This record gives sequence, C-alpha cells and structure tokens, in this order.
Amino acid sequence: MGRLLELIHHPEDIKRLDLEELAGLCGEIREEIISTLSRTGGHLASNLGVVELTVILHYIFDLPQDKLVWDVGHQSYCHKLLTGRQELFHTLRQYQGLSGFPKRDESPFDTFDSGHSGTSISAALGMAEAKRKKGERGRVIAIIGDGSMTAGLAFEGLNQAGHIDEDLIVILNDNEMSISPNVGPFLLI
Repeated sequence: MGRLLELIHHPEDIKRLDLEELAGLCGEIREEIISTLSRTGGHLASNLGVVELTVILHYIFDLPQDKLVWDVGHQSYCHKLLTGRQELFHTLRQYQGLSGFPKRDESPFDTFDSGHSGTSISAALGMAEAKRKKGERGRVIAIIGDGSMTAGLAFEGLNQAGHIDEDLIVILNDNEMSISPNVGPFLLI
C-alpha cells in the first residue's frame, strides 16, 4: 500500500481510516511538514504539536459545514495537507505559493484569514452567531494556542460567548510552545 497521505484529498477521506491508519497518517504528515519546511522555512514546532488534534478534528467534524478557526494561523499546515493542498504544499510560504496561514481565497476549508494571535474566539463567535441567525447547521470550533490565549481579545471573546450563551467550541492547544516565552502575571498552568 502507498502512503496514506496520498489518499487524502478531502476531510471525508479521513473518515474511512481506522485508528491504526490514523496514527500512520499522523506520522506521514509529520514527515511531510519536516521535509517541506527544511526547504521553505516556516513554523515547525507549532505544526508538529497539533498534528493529532488536527487529524481528529477533521475526522469528527463535518467540514466545511462545520468551521475551524485557527489561532494562531501558523498551526494550520496539517489542516492544509488534509484539505486538498498536498500537491502545492511544496510552495508553502513561497512567492505565489500557499500561504503560511489560513486564506479564504485558497480553500473553502479556511474560514478566517488569520495570521497572529488572539482573534479566533471572537471570529468563531461571530460565525456561530451568524449561523444561528441564518438557521444554518454546523458547529464552529476555535483552536487557540497557549500564547494566543494571553491576548485581551481572546478574553473578550470568551466573555461575550458566555454572556450570549452561544454554541461554540473552544480548544486550547496548550503545548507550551509560544513563539517566544510568555510574559506578565498571567501564565497558563
């Protein structure tokens, strides 16, 4: 059998794999990220640390009806590989290549053009509220890194979500791998 990653062109393809195959897929994704970033540069640790989470999110949720909002956007390389961009992955962060961040004009699976931190919860909350008001089905999931969680906007989004009691999933990717050490009196424990 060939590489599992070559069989994945859409998140629906992941749903056909068993648990052993999912573990193998995660290994192949790591190899692809390391191989590509050794040539193009990019955010290595944040992407290697989110592989299993990304695979299981694509396995469980019904994309693109369900929406994933990445914060920070540079933990989305695995997401790109699972959503039909494998053949272009070698162009990551290159002129006229794939963006190093989610880009709506790049894929229907990228729901928010995110670059840096603190925006996912508020953006996801807006999407969830819009879905509710339009009567649309689907869940909205914000995936926020521990470094991004220290942004004031993230707390404003959490407070507003709690205030209006919106149906929103927030996943804290606490991998202790911020782009640099967190500072200030608030550190996630």
